[in-house]
Amino acid sequence: MSDTMSQGRARLTQSQLDLMLVAHERLIAGKPGGKRISLRFVNLAGLDLSGRNLAEADFSGSSFDGAKMLKVNLERGNLFGCDLRNADMRGANLKRADMRGASLRGANLAKADLSQADFREGQIAIPHPSKGLSVMRHETRQGEAGVANFSGATLDGSKMNGSTACKADFTDCSMRGVKLTGANLKEANLSGALLQDAEIGGANFEGANLSGAVLTGVDVGGARMGGANLSGALRDRAADAGAHDADLLQRARDHEAWCRSGGRVGKPTSFDNADLRGLGAQLKGMLLTALSAKNACCVGLDLAGCELQGINFEGADLRGANLNASDLRGARLAGANMTKTSLRQAKLSPLPVGGRSAPTVCTGARMRYVKAQGADCTGTVFDDADLHGANLEGAAIDGASWTRTILDGAVGIELGKAAA
Repeated sequence: MSDTMSQGRARLTQSQLDLMLVAHERLIAGKPGGKRISLRFVNLAGLDLSGRNLAEADFSGSSFDGAKMLKVNLERGNLFGCDLRNADMRGANLKRADMRGASLRGANLAKADLSQADFREGQIAIPHPSKGLSVMRHETRQGEAGVANFSGATLDGSKMNGSTACKADFTDCSMRGVKLTGANLKEANLSGALLQDAEIGGANFEGANLSGAVLTGVDVGGARMGGANLSGALRDRAADAGAHDADLLQRARDHEAWCRSGGRVGKPTSFDNADLRGLGAQLKGMLLTALSAKNACCVGLDLAGCELQGINFEGADLRGANLNASDLRGARLAGANMTKTSLRQAKLSPLPVGGRSAPTVCTGARMRYVKAQGADCTGTVFDDADLHGANLEGAAIDGASWTRTILDGAVGIELGKAAA
C-alpha cells in the first residue's frame, strides 16, 4: 500500500503484529505477560486481526487499508483518524469506539455493532511522506464512509454528525437515536433501517432510499430530502393515538386476567390491526396466551418474558421488538416482519394442545438479522422465510422445516440440516 495515507507510517509484519495481539489479549484476560497495544501511525494495511480481542486498544492514525478484521473486538478502541478503507470488518464489535476522522470508504461492516461509536470530524496529524513522524501537518477531516457496507449493522446512539456516507448501504440497520445532524447521505440505501428518534437536521438525504424505514420521532422537515424514496416508511402515530394507549393496556390486563382465571374473570381481546407502539415496555412479562394481533404494529415493543403461547402475529410488524425469553410455542408468525427482532432464549417449539402439538409457524416471515441465540426452535416451520444474516448460535433446531428458506449469511445453522 503506497498511497499517501500509508506513507510515513512504520510497517509491521503479520508475525510482529501477532505477538502484540497475544500480549494485549493476555492483558484483557488478566494473565501474566500482558501489555496493552498502543500502535499509533503504523501501517497495518492488508494484515489479519480477525477474531482478536482488542478492546480499548489504541491504533490512532494507523492504516488498515484492506485489512481482515472479521469479528474483531475493538470495543472502546481508539481508531481516531485511521485509514480503514476497504477493510473487512463484518461482525466486528466497535461499541463506543472513537472513529473520529476515520476513513471507512469501501469498508465492509455488515452486521457490525457500532453502538455509540463516534464518527464525527477530528483533527488528523499527517506524517511527512519521506520524513515520517518527525515532520507532521494537521488537517481537520470529517468521518468518511462513502460506499461502505453497513447492512444489518447496529448504530444505535452513534454520533455521525457532519460525516459523509454517500451511496453507503445501511439496509436493515438499527440506527435508533443516531445523530446525523449535517451528515451527507446522498444516494445512500437506508431501506428498512430503524431510525427511531434519529437527529437529522441539516442532513442531506437527496436521492436516498428510505423505503420501508422506521422514521418515528424523526423530523424530516429539517433535512434535504429531494428525490428520496420514502415509500412504505413508518412515520409518527396519529396525533390522538396516545389517548388510546390506556385502553389498549387495560384490554391487555383483562386478557391476562381471563387467562389466569381460566375464563372466570376478565375477557379475551383482539389487537388485530392495532398500533401498539405506544405501550413500550408495559406489556413486558405479561401472560397473553392465545391473543390475536394479526397485522398489528409492534415495532420496538418490549415483550421480553411474555407468555405468548398460541398467539397470532400473522402479518404483524415486529421489527426491532424484544421477545427475549418469551414463550412463543405454537405461535402463528406467517408473513410477519421480524427484521432485527430479538428472540434470545425464546421458546418456538410445538405447543401441546389436546393430545396433539401445534408447531410455531414462521412461513414467509421476514426474519433478516434476527437474534435468536439459545432459542428453542425445535420443530419450527421456517418455510419460505427470509433469515438473511440471522444469528441462531446455540439454538435448538432439530426437526425444524427449512423449505425454500433464505439463509444467506446466517450463523448457527448447519446447512446440511437446513436443506430443503
